[in-house]
Amino acid sequence: MPSLRHDLLALLVPRLRGAGAARDEDSERAAVEACHADLDRSLPTRAVPGLTRRFDHEVDHSAGFPVHVLTRRGASPSRTLLWLHGGGFVSPIDALHVRYVARLAAALDVRVVLPDYPLTPEHTWRDSHQALVDLATGWAGRGGLLLGGDSAGGGLALAVAQTLRDRGEVRPEHLLLISPWVDLTTSSPATSWFDRRDPWLQLSRMRLYARWWAGSADDQARPEVSPALGDLRDLPPTLMFCGSRDLLVPACRRLARRAADAGWDLTYVEEPGAIHVYPLLPGVPEAARAWDTTLELVQAALPDPESPR
Repeated sequence: MPSLRHDLLALLVPRLRGAGAARDEDSERAAVEACHADLDRSLPTRAVPGLTRRFDHEVDHSAGFPVHVLTRRGASPSRTLLWLHGGGFVSPIDALHVRYVARLAAALDVRVVLPDYPLTPEHTWRDSHQALVDLATGWAGRGGLLLGGDSAGGGLALAVAQTLRDRGEVRPEHLLLISPWVDLTTSSPATSWFDRRDPWLQLSRMRLYARWWAGSADDQARPEVSPALGDLRDLPPTLMFCGSRDLLVPACRRLARRAADAGWDLTYVEEPGAIHVYPLLPGVPEAARAWDTTLELVQAALPDPESPR
């Protein structure tokens, strides 16, 4: 049974984030574009008190969009965590994303690379996918690479891992996926049933965002857009979380089944009664359990940085 604090946040977070069914497409597009026109694209650090004292923060624009690099003061990490943020491809980096990756930086002794990739409907996957693959390749050349993401960013992370595998140049040491959006066709039959249980995500909006991000109906099932429908062989060890009150859980379950068939080392953790991206929620027991599992499994899977590569 979910904790009381989790259930309180399950009521509050969707309201604070403006959850609700989509209006007609033209109205929804106009509202999102108006929001983008006023976006503050600076890194939101309010959820991490003292971040500027504890971390060096650089912004790299060479990818064609801002890429934030966080390194703990005085540290010289041998590994990089490339984290792709969620937000339905329409929302920028959130303070909870920064809080989560800052904790990972300290716990796993990694630098964090956090791209502020172009958002839809103004942009599609074609405007950032190759740049993200190149970004991963470049950072992997400086040491070990961890790759992860939440929600839409989790799907992006898996798509980037597949492209890296196909290029045969870089293999991330580990993937970490939190409630990943891995099938933008919403083709899992149970999705409509979970739409009625999820207090946050709305299928009508997700379908709009999926069409905008894909750019065309033909591209919606491409592995770069819906990586769960792609080739799952020879991917890095992966840890994936999802809650059972999440609209995305049917696709995550199917991904776990397909992973087993493909021989992909994927550990799937499903939290009963938990909502979307629950491991990012502050101060809830469900998130604490996910955190302990993350440290245990990811640290165990990483090779000794001093050993020959």
